[in-house]
Amino acid sequence: MKVELNIEYFEEDEMIVALCSQLQVSSFGDTLEEAEESIKEALNVFFEGCEALGTTTEVLEEAGFKKVGEHWIPRRPIKTMKTTLQRSFEAASYA
Repeated sequence: MKVELNIEYFEEDEMIVALCSQLQVSSFGDTLEEAEESIKEALNVFFEGCEALGTTTEVLEEAGFKKVGEHWIPRRPIKTMKTTLQRSFEAASYA
């Protein structure tokens, strides 16, 4: 089974955080290389758990993946956009 995953890396609090938002799995390391190894290990544990429970197909389908042959492909966005939302966080008045 092959699963195509997107992993993002962020620098936070002097460490590197790895995030696979498609499956809500994250890990970290002191370096990028450690974070890469750590997220691979976390994803392997995640899939081992799914296999043990017999839920791999269900989990991937619920996360938006589609099976094409022996590969699981994530859904593709039709548009990616960055935006900023500005809101006033004033206390509500209840009278």
